[in-house]
Amino acid sequence: MSDGGPADGRCVVGIGARRGVSAEAVRAALAVVRDVIGEVDVVYASVEAKAGERGILDAIAPAGLEVRPAAALAAVAVPGSARVGEAVGTPSVAEAAALLVAGEQGRPPRLVVPKTIVGDVTVAAARVEHEALTSANSPSG
Repeated sequence: MSDGGPADGRCVVGIGARRGVSAEAVRAALAVVRDVIGEVDVVYASVEAKAGERGILDAIAPAGLEVRPAAALAAVAVPGSARVGEAVGTPSVAEAAALLVAGEQGRPPRLVVPKTIVGDVTVAAARVEHEALTSANSPSG
């Protein structure tokens, strides 16, 4: 994400899904997110366990999937599920991945689409808040 990241009008969309999920199921869930965030540039994120999940990768192609370790996602303070935690090592995938990757830009992220379950797919979206210009931080200030 060296080309500006979510701070430049991008959203990070976190994706969690059952193993073997179809690309069509992922696309359907992503359409729900797009209805909320509009046509902005998107970075996709998930837990490392989903790095090779063909349905997710096919649905987001040609974009890549930013993956983070389960332990890093587990450290993000969001509601989660014990069942998900047992399956992939973190109680939250979609919300935690969206917030973690968006937060890597150095400012606190804002959840713009909370955890949303569409069939076998869970999605969430986060955006980095832009800093408002004040006399203290403006270039002329």
